[in-house]
Amino acid sequence: MNVPVLVVTIFFLLQTRNFLNTKEKMPVWDKRLIGAAVILASLFVIDKILDTNGAYELKATWVCYVALAFNVLVVYIASKRYPPARALLLSLIPFLVVLALTSFVRTFLPTSLYNPYKDVFETSVGFAYVWVFSLFGYAARQRKSYSKEHQARIDREEAERRERQMLEGLVQERTQELTQQKAEITRQKEELELALSELRATQDQLVQREKLASLGELTAGIAHEIQNPLNFVNNFSEVSVDLVAELLEERQRPADERDAGLEDELLSDLSQNLTKISHHGQRASGIVRNMLQHSRTSTGQREPTDLNALADEYLRLSYHGLRAKDKSFNASFRTELDETLPPVKVVSQDIGRVLLNLFNNAFYAVQQRQISERQSGTLKGFAYQPTVVVVTIQTPVGVEIQVRDNGTGMSEEVQQKIFQPFFTTKPSGSGTGLGLSLSYEIITKGHGGTLLLDSKDGVGTTFTILLPAT
Repeated sequence: MNVPVLVVTIFFLLQTRNFLNTKEKMPVWDKRLIGAAVILASLFVIDKILDTNGAYELKATWVCYVALAFNVLVVYIASKRYPPARALLLSLIPFLVVLALTSFVRTFLPTSLYNPYKDVFETSVGFAYVWVFSLFGYAARQRKSYSKEHQARIDREEAERRERQMLEGLVQERTQELTQQKAEITRQKEELELALSELRATQDQLVQREKLASLGELTAGIAHEIQNPLNFVNNFSEVSVDLVAELLEERQRPADERDAGLEDELLSDLSQNLTKISHHGQRASGIVRNMLQHSRTSTGQREPTDLNALADEYLRLSYHGLRAKDKSFNASFRTELDETLPPVKVVSQDIGRVLLNLFNNAFYAVQQRQISERQSGTLKGFAYQPTVVVVTIQTPVGVEIQVRDNGTGMSEEVQQKIFQPFFTTKPSGSGTGLGLSLSYEIITKGHGGTLLLDSKDGVGTTFTILLPAT
């Protein structure tokens, strides 16, 4: 038996197991590789024994070639899935071919064919050994490099897996947080909607209280305004009773003594009195009706309204209402009304509330300045004359209503806040702070108009209402 071939064959059988890790990846072929190595070792022992006795020489070298061919088969099968095995395969095939061809020529062909080329064959075998071990070393390095790359890929995939798991965990955690946040937002939304509903209900109640409060302040003024037409009604009623009695007395005279001219005169006076009674009765009825409309919730229906009459009526009511609470207060008020002003389509209750609020504020401002001027004790202070003026003007683009006073005026800071809800310059308990904010909404949002303010501290204030033409 050729010992070098045997050693190399057993070496490659065992190294192939290690190179390909057949114990884990190819367990069936691993057992066959071990079996082949054991058989070769056994044959070597038998060959030596027979050769020592001189009885028989076993030609077992070809068994080594078969074992190498089997090794090549295993490497070929593994190379399909394991790239480094291809370099090992490239080293074994030429080695096996050269050794098998040389052995075949030397053993089975005439020596005359082998001897002339003996050196060539031996040199080829030598190169075959160099080739096989050189490429085996290259294959080993390639395997090491592949193992590093493979491990790096495994580590990278593991890192990606851990990162993916971490991201999935973060996504799940974030999703849970978003779900909780969504539930919290939904709960807060429901609470805000409930709070908004309650706020609107409270606002409606406050608006109604503001209306009733302004109406309560005008109670004395209303009584004063109603008293005047009632006095006329009472006076003309008494005179009419006397006229009727005088007419009846004249009718009871004999026909030749009756004065027809006197009867006609009495009837004429009686008719005039009844007309005046009807007029002043309607006047009182109108005042009551307007006050009921003022306290009633607005329907939002716009109707043609005489703004001149509305302004004149609420101006007098506001003045008498304030004067009823402070008998010492006196002020001059006048109207500068555009007689050409046609009826304007507005919500009369709402515009009446705006005017009443502006008049109340104007009279309050001049009252406060009057008190301040009198407390100064100067001649100029006592000469101060509180004045409130309402002006109506027909313009090309609509109607303009001005409410002017020469009261305390407002500072720049107050003017910035004057239309804010619940802001008031009056003492606690004297105002709700809703009057001007509601007036602003009625004019701007309810009627598409504008409410302007022009005020100078210590000089006076002018509110201007601009209502667009309809």
